[in-house]
Amino acid sequence: MFRILEPLSNADHASLKSFGAQHDVVIYLQEGGPETICPLEGETVDLRYRLPAYYLDIHFLPSDFTQVNSELNRLMVDHALNLLNPGETDRVLDLFCGLGNFTLPLARRTQEVVGVEGDAGLVARARANAENNGIGNSRYFTANLYDSLDKEPWLREKFDNAQLDPPRSGAFEVLEHLPKLRIERMVYLYCYPGTLARDAGELVHNLGYRLVAAGVMNMFPPYCPCGIHCAIREELT
Repeated sequence: MFRILEPLSNADHASLKSFGAQHDVVIYLQEGGPETICPLEGETVDLRYRLPAYYLDIHFLPSDFTQVNSELNRLMVDHALNLLNPGETDRVLDLFCGLGNFTLPLARRTQEVVGVEGDAGLVARARANAENNGIGNSRYFTANLYDSLDKEPWLREKFDNAQLDPPRSGAFEVLEHLPKLRIERMVYLYCYPGTLARDAGELVHNLGYRLVAAGVMNMFPPYCPCGIHCAIREELT
C-alpha cells in the first residue's frame, strides 16, 4: 500500500502498475484517512492468511492489523496456546482480540472463547471469520479496554484463562479486572518491553500473579541462504 499526498500522474500510475505486474503484487493507494484506501486498478482483493494447524483462513482488509511474518505468526500462535495450555472445558477471555488471530485457534481447543476489542470493524471481521471457519463457540464484544468497563456484560462472567495481545501502550487499565474474573492463568504478548515490565510488575506485585515464563520472538529475522525458516529456527533456539 502506498500513501500518496496528491493524485498520481499518468506516468506514475503506469509505473506502479508495471511494478505490481513485475512482482505479482496488488497495489493499494491511500490519499487520506483509512476510508480512502483503494486498489490501484479498482478491483479489491480477498486478503487472507492461514493457520493450517487449526484449519483456519483469516480474512482481513488492507487497513487491518496483522502480523507481517506469517511463518513466525504461526509459531507464535502455537507457542502461546502451549503456554496457556487450556483444557477442553475451559472458558478463555481474549483481550485485544483483533481479527481473531488467537481467539479462533483457542476456540478449536476449548469450550468457549470470548474476544474483546476496541475497534468495531475488527470485531465484525472476527465474527465473520468465526462463521466462515465454522466456529460456533466464540463470542465477541466491542469495548475500549482503556476506559471504564464496569457496565461490560463479559465482566460478569467467569473465565479460566486469559490471552492478552495489546498494542505498544500495554494493558495496564484492564489488569485489575483479571482477579475479579477468577483468571488463573494468562499469556501476555507484547511488542514493547517498557509496558511489559510495567504491566508484569502490576500483575506480580499487586494482583497476586506469578511470572513463570518469558521469551522473545523476532518478527524480522535476518536473511540467510536457507530462507526464513532457518532464521526462525535460530530465533527460537
